[in-house]
Amino acid sequence: MTATALPPSVVTELDALESESIFVFREVAAEFERPVILFSGGKDSIVMLHLARKAFAPASVPFTLLHVDTGHNFAEVLDYRDATVAALGLRLEVAKVEDYLADGRLRERSDGTRNQLQTIPLLDAINSHRFDAVFGGGRRDEERARAKERIYSLRDEFGQWDPRNQRPELWSLYNGRHKPGEHVRVFPLSNWTELDIWNYIEREQIAL
Repeated sequence: MTATALPPSVVTELDALESESIFVFREVAAEFERPVILFSGGKDSIVMLHLARKAFAPASVPFTLLHVDTGHNFAEVLDYRDATVAALGLRLEVAKVEDYLADGRLRERSDGTRNQLQTIPLLDAINSHRFDAVFGGGRRDEERARAKERIYSLRDEFGQWDPRNQRPELWSLYNGRHKPGEHVRVFPLSNWTELDIWNYIEREQIAL
């Protein structure tokens, strides 16, 4: 059975999600001084970077990329990360969990996983580079804790999230106000589902 093509005037769900995300990227560019995009080479960060490119085309993406490397990545993922950064002429900062293990600032977990060890290297990178807005690929459908996050999610000087200290986001109005030492996590994919991500990758023919 052949699918019927939609007329050009029809706005699909993916179109609406894309438009919202692009709006968020442009709002951050207007409000903040030193935004950064978390980029691991995974599907969510790849879509996020693709949306950032669309937001500022034909200019290049005006943000630095940051990868918190656990040391457990496949070599192919790191090659893809580096090739993407080089092709787009972007700046990449890498914070390595291995460095923190080597000098004793962190210790290996008994279960061998390192995802939970990324927090301190991430916060150190944010503070050392004075990033004031940090784009993350979190989606509300991933878990209950993320479902409570706003698109602009304020973090205190210790990188902590306090749900009582978040601002309402009515009519797509975002408040980026923050004190020195604080920063804002920004989640342009908040309203996407995992299926939306995969459908968008297919529609846009994004390389993985």
